[in-house]
Amino acid sequence: MIQVCLNGRRGADASAAVPLSPEALARSAAEAVAAGATDIHVHPRTPCRQDTLSPRVVAATLTAIRAAVRVPVGVTTGAWAEPDPRRRVERVREWTVLPDHASVNWHEPGAEELAAALLERGVGVEAGLWSGTEGHRLFRRSPLAPRVLRVLAEVTDTDPATATGSARLLLAEVGAAHGRPVLLHGEEGGAWPVAALAFRLGLGVRIGAEDVTVLPDGRPARSNAELVAAAVRLRQEGAS
Repeated sequence: MIQVCLNGRRGADASAAVPLSPEALARSAAEAVAAGATDIHVHPRTPCRQDTLSPRVVAATLTAIRAAVRVPVGVTTGAWAEPDPRRRVERVREWTVLPDHASVNWHEPGAEELAAALLERGVGVEAGLWSGTEGHRLFRRSPLAPRVLRVLAEVTDTDPATATGSARLLLAEVGAAHGRPVLLHGEEGGAWPVAALAFRLGLGVRIGAEDVTVLPDGRPARSNAELVAAAVRLRQEGAS
């Protein structure tokens, strides 16, 4: 699978590829799916461009994207969107429109309770296991681990010379992942080397403006669709 991460926490000043409003996110999602994306990850934003778990904003974002595509759509639940762990759980329980899945960063306080609340509501959980954190250890002993949708193995090493080594170490730490599928991705300078490794290993891949704003040759990407198309070519080159 290729998951497209449409925006992340970037602002419009970071790249022309970053969509912000629900309408822009919907257009970008449709273009990315046409280019080969099979799943979507998005950060709903307030009118002030802040990440949020607000039921109103989540509903507007999901409704707009689902009107444009017919693939699963997931959202972030990162602590930056709501720092209070108890309030994060309350927000999830207040959602009126549910995503297909949501990422939960297992190293963040309250991750277990948040994942449980999502599962209770029928929302798939992507277990975000970041390199350089205790996430993989916490996940391995979690009673919820066998119930997650997938593991999102996130390589935070941005050095293209070392990112694949960091990715291999993270995968070794994750281990069998309780039998759940693994989606591997990097960021910034590490994004494309890690994507190439993921394709070689037969793992899911994430690419998009949240993770990287340039193409493999260093040229600025004009859209999420252009990033996805580059990932498709990378996959084809690896298979040839």
